[in-house]
Amino acid sequence: MTVGMINANPVVHERPERAAHPHAADALDPLDVFDTVRDIKDPEHPYSLEQLSVLSQESVSVDEKLGRIQITFTPTVQHCSLATVIGLCLRLKLMQNYPPHFKVDIKVAPGSLANEESGVYTDKFLRLISKK
Repeated sequence: MTVGMINANPVVHERPERAAHPHAADALDPLDVFDTVRDIKDPEHPYSLEQLSVLSQESVSVDEKLGRIQITFTPTVQHCSLATVIGLCLRLKLMQNYPPHFKVDIKVAPGSLANEESGVYTDKFLRLISKK
């Protein structure tokens, strides 16, 4: 066991290959956004957020009419203290790759953190990753 790690033995999943998907060149869809963030490394491990099932294609939604990108991620353990770092990494990657008119919502999946019921973590997280 590694000392100091929150999740010393994460479950690592195979990374599926992505085939090209046809769509309008100027249209943005969830797969485009997922492809942008899927390779972000976990702050604690040398694996991607996709490999650890922190993110999936299903956890990304896009509404071009409203200019909104939403990502819901699931930390690997309920007592994850690095969820805020993951959220900030996602936000930064999206800000670097998409126009500023998109409103980006990044959320932790309901029930995935042990301390979210207290509201303390949720408030801190929202302040850190919300776009003003």
